[in-house]
Order: sequence, then structure tokens, then C-alpha cells
Amino acid sequence: MDFESANPTVVKSIKQRDLLNTWLRLYARDQKLPAMAEYQPARIEEELPDLVYYTVDTTQKPPRLIIDSDGTRMSSAYGHTGKGRPLDQYLGPRLAPIVMPVYYECIRRALPAYTIAHIDDIYGRIVAYERLLLPFSDGRGVTHIIASLKTISEDGGFEIKNLMRGNDTLPVPKLRTIIDRDLFHRLPGRIPSGDLLEFG
Repeated sequence: MDFESANPTVVKSIKQRDLLNTWLRLYARDQKLPAMAEYQPARIEEELPDLVYYTVDTTQKPPRLIIDSDGTRMSSAYGHTGKGRPLDQYLGPRLAPIVMPVYYECIRRALPAYTIAHIDDIYGRIVAYERLLLPFSDGRGVTHIIASLKTISEDGGFEIKNLMRGNDTLPVPKLRTIIDRDLFHRLPGRIPSGDLLEFG
């Protein structure tokens, strides 16, 4: 599975961009993965329905991801809750080969991953499924991941219940990226110090 190189502007959702910018501020400080405890985005409570927290066990090959929590929208899209279960088992044999490589690449590169896939709901409306994965570390590689999962349809409304399992067609990948460029957070209105001219 190929992944494109991207910078943070690839992320479409404003809320996902905010989550990424908070991660970037922590990453840029020491040029290493932040710890989960440090990550405290503003208004995180509003995003919790779209967030899934994972613990990563990299001693296994491939790494094992355990669902620590799952957002209410993910539970609706997959038809049931997955807390406490390995992600690959939760996804099942049809979806795991499509989804798991994204998580494995995020872990391997220790960088954010961003993907978009198209899925048809039960009424045939196309839904864009936007996934942002943010890696964290307690000092020994990637130990945790937070996933932000957004569903958007140009048709307006759509049926999220059983979205990922409710029909025979599999999600169609449209974009797969690793965010590995411009890994710093630029405050709006600030001039980068390298662009200042000295006179005199």
C-alpha cells in the first residue's frame, strides 16, 4: 500500500486540523513524539464522539492495537462497540486488510497519517470517511494512537448506522498520506524568524 508525502494542509476538516496543530506544537518543541498526557486540545469534549483511543503493543509483529475507547459515531458506523478488543478483530476479515495498513504505517513512521475513503450508505449515497491518526509515545516508540474519524456526504444527510458493514461494497481509498513535511505549527500572523531582515 503506497502513501503520499503530505504537509498538514492536506487535512480538510477544520476540527481535525486543530487536533493536528495541537500535536504539531508538542512535536516541534522537542522534535519527538509527545506523550499522551501532554495532549490537551481546546474543546476536546466536543470531539470525543469522533475520537478513538488505542494502546499499541509493538512487541508483536505486526503491532497489536487495543481499543481503549470508541467514539459513539464509530460504534454506530461499525454496528457495535469495540472497547477492549484488538482493532484487527473488531474490523473483521473484510475490512482489516484495508484499514490496518494505515495504522501500521503510522506506527512504522511514527508520524500522523491522514486518509480519505468513499463508502456508500444503505441508500447508495456516497460518504467521505476522513481518518486522522496521531501517534504518541511514553519513550519507547509508538505506544498510543488517537484516531479522529469524520464522515461527510456531499448529498447532505446520510445513514451512519452500520455504514461500514451495511452493504456489500468495501470502502474505496481516495487518499492515503503520511504527514511528514512542515512538521511545525506556525501561528497566524507571525513572520518566521528566518524571514526577518536585519538593518544597520
